[in-house]
Amino acid sequence: MKKTLFACLPLLLSITLCGQNATKGLKDYYAAYFPIGTAVSMRSLSGPEAELIIQHYNSLTPENAMKMGPIHPEENRYNWVVADSIVNFAQKHGLKVRGHALCWHEQAPNWLFKDAAGNTVTKEVLLNRLKEHITTVVNRYKGKIYAWDVVNEAVDDDNSRLLRNSLWYQICGEDFIIKAFEYAHAADPDAVLFYNDYNTERPQKMERIYQLLKKLVDARVPVHGVGLQAHWSLFEPKEKELRTAIEKYSSLGLKIQFTELDISVYPWEKNRRARRPDDNDAFTPEREQQQLEQYKKVFSIFREYKHVITGVTLWGASDRTTWLDNYPVAGRKNYPLLFDQNRQPKKAFEAVTNF
Repeated sequence: MKKTLFACLPLLLSITLCGQNATKGLKDYYAAYFPIGTAVSMRSLSGPEAELIIQHYNSLTPENAMKMGPIHPEENRYNWVVADSIVNFAQKHGLKVRGHALCWHEQAPNWLFKDAAGNTVTKEVLLNRLKEHITTVVNRYKGKIYAWDVVNEAVDDDNSRLLRNSLWYQICGEDFIIKAFEYAHAADPDAVLFYNDYNTERPQKMERIYQLLKKLVDARVPVHGVGLQAHWSLFEPKEKELRTAIEKYSSLGLKIQFTELDISVYPWEKNRRARRPDDNDAFTPEREQQQLEQYKKVFSIFREYKHVITGVTLWGASDRTTWLDNYPVAGRKNYPLLFDQNRQPKKAFEAVTNF
């Protein structure tokens, strides 16, 4: 009897350990490093999706609910329903919340830029509207949202320009950036305020983002951090580019967060296009291995720079639904996250937790 019991001990121990690992979340592996977040929508707050989020993440970012258009569709009307639900869910389960985003050239309602006659408003009017919007939104969630993406994607993709030629810029020049941070800081002096952008590791855009941030820091504008969106792929970023970006931005004394992380199984594209015959949307073993290696590499670098990185947020909870489905190619499925369409951990999950 004793011999049989001792012979079974390794198996019993294995079962026990497997049970422990089954309940250990992604956030738990990184408890000594930084919060691990996910982007959420209303559908994320119940059922299996909510269970996955509670187990694996300890920070939430509203994917769309707090952008200017959805939350403030008309001048005298705010839509708080989804944003409130997300914040309430986070408070109930002890999760942090990042606000996203107070000022952006996309999903900005047209009324902001027009007067009653349909003419373009003056700089003074637009800045007053921006102030009212930011003050109202930030005050509503004061003490509940610890960080905000204040200005999103203001730097142009064109290497010959510093700032994007948006309506914000056309009407206000670069002052809209400065004022947005000032308004947010006045509304909640304790909130951590971020400038947020994509392609932040590509050398030429990195330099222009750095120039903007240095100008803001030197002028004592209350910007506290830079959000590197991290919409990456199997093919980028290169290790040297990522390290250079982290070191360059942090040299300004700014906090670093990776705010919208996903690793597409296709090369990076921005412009929408029709599907071609050669568009293969299968999650092949080759792509699975490449994605595993890419996730393993970037998380290894994240851990190395934990002294300057204060958060990593994945742009979605699982491959079941992702903004990259149908974007930029209509009808094409993507598989960019750490959990599959059945919300089960992928091999990439093991790669980022086995260290």
